[in-house]
Amino acid sequence: MVVQNPGVNEQFLGQLDEDKNESFIPAFYNKEDAQQCLIQMKTEKANKYEVQAICFGELTKDAVKNSFMIFMLTGDGEIIKKLAP
Repeated sequence: MVVQNPGVNEQFLGQLDEDKNESFIPAFYNKEDAQQCLIQMKTEKANKYEVQAICFGELTKDAVKNSFMIFMLTGDGEIIKKLAP
């Protein structure tokens, strides 16, 4: 997972598929894929970003709370599968 502003006010980095108007949290099977894909994601210069291992249950709870889907991605940003929590 990519965490925005780790430590203080941290949150998962969400993205928007503008073509389909789907808000999602990118998820990965390994740290290397997350780090590789991070450079392709929309981010804000004022924020810090860190790749972290996250318990899937925690991710699902946060996704539901904020009306996000979870997209499992490759390191190249290709969608492996979409999960609606």
